[in-house]
Parts: sequence; C-alpha cells; structure tokens
Amino acid sequence: MLYTSFFLGLISSLHCVGMCGPIAMMLPVDHANPAKKATQIITYQLGRLLAYGSLGLLFGLLGKGFFIAGFQQKLSVFIGILMIIAVVLPERVFANYNFSKPVFRMISKLKQTLGSNFKKKSYSSLFTIGFLNGLLPCGMVYVALFGAVAMQSAMLGVSYMLLFGLGTVPLMSLVVYMKSFLSLSARNRIQKAIPFVAVIIGILFIMRGLGLGIPYVSPTTLSLFVQQTPNCH
Repeated sequence: MLYTSFFLGLISSLHCVGMCGPIAMMLPVDHANPAKKATQIITYQLGRLLAYGSLGLLFGLLGKGFFIAGFQQKLSVFIGILMIIAVVLPERVFANYNFSKPVFRMISKLKQTLGSNFKKKSYSSLFTIGFLNGLLPCGMVYVALFGAVAMQSAMLGVSYMLLFGLGTVPLMSLVVYMKSFLSLSARNRIQKAIPFVAVIIGILFIMRGLGLGIPYVSPTTLSLFVQQTPNCH
C-alpha cells in the first residue's frame, strides 16, 4: 500500500499549494543566485519531510500497537472508512466542532515561531520553516496519517509519510519559481479530483482489511500475518 501515499501526495499537492503556497512564496531565498536558491528550497523541503517522517513514526507506532493487539485487519477497514468520511463530509460539518481547541495554544506558538524564522535568511531557519510547515494542521496530512496508522509498523509509517511528502515536493518547489503556473479554473478542476483519489485509496485499505485473496491488493488473513510477522528463524 506504500505506493498510494506518493500518489496521494502528488494529487493533493495542489491543495498544499493553496494552503501552504503563501509560505513557500514568502521563503527568504536568494532570488539573485539560482544555485543558492535551489539549495535553499531543498533545505526547506527537507524540513517538511522530516516533520512528515516524525509524524509517520508516531502514528506507525500507534498502528503497531493495534497490530500486536490483533486488530490488524479490522484497523485497515476502519482506517479506510475514516479516509472516505474525511473527504466526503462537507467541511462545515467539522467546523461545528472545535477539534483544535485542546491544542490551540501549541498551534499558536508554532505559528509565532514560524513567523520569526522568516526574518532570517540562514539555512537553519529555512529548515525550521519547512519542519514547522509540515506540522501545521492540514486535512490531506490527516488522511495520510490514517494511512500511516494502517501500515501497523513504525518504519512503514515513516516510509508512508515520507513518500506522501515527496509527492508534494514538485509543486511546492515550483510555486517558489512560478507563482501563477496554473490558472484558477485548472486548479479548481484538480481540486475537485482530490476527494475521488482519497476515496479510492480508502477503498483499497478497506479491501486490504477484508482479506479477499487478491494478491498485493487484498491478501488473505494468513498472508497478511506472514507478511507482517518477523522471521523467527
């Protein structure tokens, strides 16, 4: 299922451009030096990838706990359903509930730290901006984190989130060079396709958990156990 993460990152990167694009456009890079500008953008992207990888580790460990408890297939079905619900329900439904209230102060502090780093032009500040950017609340990152939990492994959770992050890198880098590389109508069309992709990935996770005996897509219960249990010899 790892391949789904890169595809999810690639297709949802337009959403990232809409939400985090202003941050990328405001990066304190050297526009007069193309080579230095490229390395600065890479540094920023490495910060984002580290944030995604760190989140993948935490949620992968959470998924491993469910796996050890024997919920591996039920968890995959549950995660698939959550993915579909997250993109099908209108945003106004979630707006009625202030899920971020318990961590509001933490998010506020994160944004303040992010803002202070824009005043600097060092590589460390660019790396920090990227890292903090990756920790900002984002609906598509939440969907990817559901996938990281379903991986039921710390390393696979890290891999899932890193591949998701890599999928967002091309457009998030391009926006620094070309602020209007897509027309509004084109962005709206791609934006409408994002929920369909997330639903397809959710269905794949559900099929994986059902154990329908389809190789690589929905292996049987025994196959799942053999694939995810370390060799004891």
